Amino acid sequence: MPRDYYEVLGVDRGASDAEIKRAFRRLARELHPDVNKDDPNAEEKFKEAAEAYEVLSDPERRATYDRYGHEGLRSGGWSPRAQSFGSVEDIFNAFFGSDSPFGDIFGFGGRSGPSPGADVGTRVQIGLDEVLTGTSREVSFEAVVVCDHCRGNGAEPGTPIRTCETCGGQGVVRQATRTAFGQMVRTGACPTCGGEGRTPEQPCGVCGGQGRVARTRTWDVEIPAGIESGQRIRIRGAGHAGDPGAAAGDLYVEVEVVPDERFERHGEHLLSRVRITPTRAMLGGKVTVPTLEGEREVEIPAGAQPGERLVLRGLGLPGLNGRRRGDQIVEVEIVVPSNLSREQRELAERLEATLEAP
Repeated sequence: MPRDYYEVLGVDRGASDAEIKRAFRRLARELHPDVNKDDPNAEEKFKEAAEAYEVLSDPERRATYDRYGHEGLRSGGWSPRAQSFGSVEDIFNAFFGSDSPFGDIFGFGGRSGPSPGADVGTRVQIGLDEVLTGTSREVSFEAVVVCDHCRGNGAEPGTPIRTCETCGGQGVVRQATRTAFGQMVRTGACPTCGGEGRTPEQPCGVCGGQGRVARTRTWDVEIPAGIESGQRIRIRGAGHAGDPGAAAGDLYVEVEVVPDERFERHGEHLLSRVRITPTRAMLGGKVTVPTLEGEREVEIPAGAQPGERLVLRGLGLPGLNGRRRGDQIVEVEIVVPSNLSREQRELAERLEATLEAP
């Protein structure tokens, strides 16, 4: 069972973003394997801290974790990036880029390569009947995309792109300072070219030389049968555009299933209720109940009791990944009339006398 993320970072549940970031920086310095060469578990401890920071530094993931814990994150399709990187430097640079504190402590800086695009999130609503069959939705969202006019290079078409004079085409600049601990080197993206190593002689008239513009995008999203509220669909590469040569971010579509007053959902099973009179409960007989496929007749057994349940096999919801459908459970509610006519009262009294007779 994973440890509580707040406990890992040593902060309380109401900690601010700045406090969480400071806590991670402090732990990074303490847990870095170069500082703990005699501790074989140092790297795993570092990755645990990185995983906690990845969740608590993201408002959406943090809200999910606060409400549902580790299981809520896993059911939403999230997995920690920290486990996929080859080294602790890769992890820290992925989170902080050129702002990595390792540049100050260990003498190397953040990644100089192009940055991938950020992810985009949106939400759609579907009905319970659409959970049965699966459906699709067209979603609209704001995203940064490659400029069509300059094709992303930032230059007005037909004008040259020159090597950046600030960084000499390297895309990074380095600054060395001497401290009591020796020479420290900080590496960061070149402020002139933004890390690309080249600058346009005449910036693009549409994007202003950025190579990227904000646009409203639309996307047809296929929603599989059996999906549950809160689950997210990931569409790779549909998020914000990255730097030239880097991948675009992803689009995450969170699905909300609108409640249906006829049913209660319990995973792949549905619970509905049928109201019958006391005489129907005593005598039994056929009644009509709603299902997701239309109305069905069910047989009430003679002598049915309040809360008795009848099972309609295979009339529930399908599971994700093609699992078989669940069942619909029909619960019996016996409704006692409050206003009887004289004739009804006489009949009820005669029946009562019969039932009480030895």
